[in-house]
Amino acid sequence: MNKELSELEKQLQQTKKQFLTTAKQATKELDRRRKALRKEITRANTRAKRARADLQKKSERLANTTATKAKRELRKQISKLEKMLDGARSDATQLRKDLAPVMTDLANARDHLSHALHVDRAMAKIRRQLGSKPKAKKKAKKKATKKKAPARKKAAKKKAPTRKKAAKKKAPARKKAARRA
Repeated sequence: MNKELSELEKQLQQTKKQFLTTAKQATKELDRRRKALRKEITRANTRAKRARADLQKKSERLANTTATKAKRELRKQISKLEKMLDGARSDATQLRKDLAPVMTDLANARDHLSHALHVDRAMAKIRRQLGSKPKAKKKAKKKATKKKAPARKKAAKKKAPTRKKAAKKKAPARKKAARRA
């Protein structure tokens, strides 16, 4: 029986260790993916800002120019910038969508990791419970045949009013005295 218990304990330790390493690896990997996606989102946002600023400049230049050739060239550049801006926006939204499941997976992995770290405490508690001696049952006390004298009731003491309460009670009396004078 002891041999089986020791084998089970070894297996439990190995499984716990494996679970802990897997949880740590998953957490690290998901955290790395989260950081990479955040970087991509910021890059897409900066591309969008840059394209928006360039688009505004080209639009202002188009409004100020009078030559048709220059207008045609600026319109081409503006359409390219609009496409680039739309692409950057769509990239950013797609990356945000991709980030959502990574964040949920990361939260789950962190929960599993904390669970794995607390398994040690639970096992130690179980070991302590199994290792301790069973508590002896208390013997029931025999009922006394003699009746006890009835307990005296303490007289309820009246509490003295606090300073604030006393001040409140005295304040109206002062006002009455001031009115009479």
